[in-house]
Amino acid sequence: MNASSPSPIHVVGGGLAGSEAAWQIAEAGVPVILHEMRRAGVKTDAHQTDGLAELVCSNSFRSDDWEYNAVGLLHAEMRELGSIIMAAGDAHQVPAGGALAVDRDGFSDAVTKRLTHHPLVTVVGEEIAGLPPAEWDSVVVATGPLTSPAMAEAILAVTGEESLSFFDAIAPIVHADSIDFDVAWRQSRYDKAGPGGDAAAYVNCPMDKAQYDAFVDALLDGPKAEFKDWEHVPYFDGCLPIEVMAERGRETLRHGPMKPVGLTNPRDPTVKAHAIVQLRQDNALGTLFNMVGFQTKLKHGAQAEIFRMIPGLQNAQFARLGGLHRNTFLNSPKLLDRQLRLKALPRLRFAGQVTGVEGYVESAALGLLAGRLAAAERLGRPLEAPPPETAMGALVGHITGGHLEGSKFQPMNVNYGLLPPLEAPRVDDEGKRIPPKDRGRAKKRLMSVRALNALKAWRDAA
Repeated sequence: MNASSPSPIHVVGGGLAGSEAAWQIAEAGVPVILHEMRRAGVKTDAHQTDGLAELVCSNSFRSDDWEYNAVGLLHAEMRELGSIIMAAGDAHQVPAGGALAVDRDGFSDAVTKRLTHHPLVTVVGEEIAGLPPAEWDSVVVATGPLTSPAMAEAILAVTGEESLSFFDAIAPIVHADSIDFDVAWRQSRYDKAGPGGDAAAYVNCPMDKAQYDAFVDALLDGPKAEFKDWEHVPYFDGCLPIEVMAERGRETLRHGPMKPVGLTNPRDPTVKAHAIVQLRQDNALGTLFNMVGFQTKLKHGAQAEIFRMIPGLQNAQFARLGGLHRNTFLNSPKLLDRQLRLKALPRLRFAGQVTGVEGYVESAALGLLAGRLAAAERLGRPLEAPPPETAMGALVGHITGGHLEGSKFQPMNVNYGLLPPLEAPRVDDEGKRIPPKDRGRAKKRLMSVRALNALKAWRDAA
């Protein structure tokens, strides 16, 4: 390193996010030191090797369709920005239909080889116990969902005890435009206005007794996912899975999240519902609604089928399905700025699942951005996060401010509901009328084209 070289940036964690962050920093011409404790023999309960970017669960990066799928769009944006994760994935893909699945060993080996051979990358096998040393003036923390206890305790000491979660209790999230408002209606219980002054903040889906009984039967009979041995996820009474509540008695849900009191169906005011499922706005754009009290360990395929039994949700499209599992993540809307810096200690940036994104690709995308933002800052060339019309910008917007204030922040996969909405087109590029049933699909393509154009303009202006 010569005298004019910038001082190095440190990256803590060699998973997908940390590997991508290190690559982007080095490719920008800034030296980077990547710290990975597994390369020093410090194991986690989930990892099997000391390789960088090891895939611990599935080998799938999900859909690769950039036109009609938000995760495929994220793939395309990352490719435009020179992602090492996408390059290795493309080079080591295995047959998976429209999805991008990879040979996990070949993929990890490729990422490890490219990083360890990069002239500006130094890979160090060591655990960073606690906060990174004070003399490290620029650090990307990408420690993942299994952040070490020492690091977690250090983050808590800086940010406060309510600022870090150690497990998810997640209810399904529905795209607002897939709710049938010929059946459902908006009303808050007893018409009480919340902090935002809205007395119709909830969407209500009514059930009669036969529908409720059939729904409870389906919950009890549905296949359940099991905890992994290393997860040690507790049940708390405030976030019991709905199927566990149903097991406690057939009336339990009617006296819990599905209680029918304080609500009147405007289409039939004299008939009281036997039970009511409520959905609450989940993001500031109003494009996503979460199912109140519906955290669940039902397997994903069963969730979609069972929840579409609910009147008003028969055509529901899910931005994410429910779950309960071990996952360390920050209360990012409170703690991080749009540069992904910790407000209380700006020398630290965070990336990956610890920021509150779900999925391999989303984690790597946040690593990519954290790396680019850190390198730009080091080089004295300030860089803003990508615009909200992009999939990457939408993810940053969600974790740093797009989440609806007053409700609990939960991790999220990328989905079109995070992007600013567009009107569904009525005619195609050739001026031909698009049938109503195809307009939702046409709208996704329009949003994807807009996103890629916005991303390229952002990249070229940097």
